[in-house]
Amino acid sequence: MPLTPKGAATKQRIVEGAATAIRRQGVFALTLDDVLAATATSKSQLFHYFPGGKDELMLAVARHEADRVIGDQQPELGALTSWPAWQSWRDKVVARYREQGRECPLDIAVSQIGSATTGAQSVAVGLLDHWQAELAAGIRHMQSIGEVDADRDADRAAAALLAGIQGGVVILLSTGRLGHLEAALDQGIADLRRRAAV
Repeated sequence: MPLTPKGAATKQRIVEGAATAIRRQGVFALTLDDVLAATATSKSQLFHYFPGGKDELMLAVARHEADRVIGDQQPELGALTSWPAWQSWRDKVVARYREQGRECPLDIAVSQIGSATTGAQSVAVGLLDHWQAELAAGIRHMQSIGEVDADRDADRAAAALLAGIQGGVVILLSTGRLGHLEAALDQGIADLRRRAAV
């Protein structure tokens, strides 16, 4: 049964409140009582929208945060059609992580919730597959206009770039330092360009 606008807003408030609570205390320490307190929601309301309890709520949070990761990079991620466009995407990613600091939707979707339940693991896999596919599409476009070697494995190159980003984000979350993420992006893009020039 479709939700009313008010119901959809309440459900969204619960999901966003749970995501905020997870950032503060981690998914494994989080209780439904914490979510109720953070969102000014009654237990009956919470179970009305999430009859499966915490697991269903965590799955909704994982989807919400995964959507944020990709959404925060658009429209640049979907338009990697020139080197200036790649630079704009790089700058947007860096700016977003600088702004977020340690309050990172990628960490919630992949590291915290993604390891907690099977359903959430599939959300994490879907997020990373989508992200890699967008990068690979950009690389293939650059191949089609002669800016990246035609024999380059676009999926593998995208996987390497994504792994570098992931590593940079993990270091950012651990240390508060953004430099590793910037280096991963800069080196990954420079590698695509340098190989094209050989």
